[in-house]
Amino acid sequence: MVRTPCCEKMGSKKGPWTPEEDQILISFIQRFGHGNWRALPKQAGLMRCGKSCRLRWINYLRPDIKRGNFSKDEEETILRLHRVLGNTYIDLIPPFFFKSFICVN
Repeated sequence: MVRTPCCEKMGSKKGPWTPEEDQILISFIQRFGHGNWRALPKQAGLMRCGKSCRLRWINYLRPDIKRGNFSKDEEETILRLHRVLGNTYIDLIPPFFFKSFICVN
């Protein structure tokens, strides 16, 4: 069985996001929410695929993401979790510290 593509490949923009695209995505999500990532780019007027919009929001634009370096306590907690749980600790980190997966890696 073949899965339908997440977006129309023709005309989808790739590469770095512009500040204008970020602002469009932020404004749209603040106004309407992010219920359907596949439909969001077209509704918001972005030439990106839904997956790209979702990842941009989750990893960079969410207002609740904690920015900056980990504190000493956070770093020690991460190392302790890694010793106890191995690589499965990664699933616990983002909600615990309000950081994206990218920050933890």
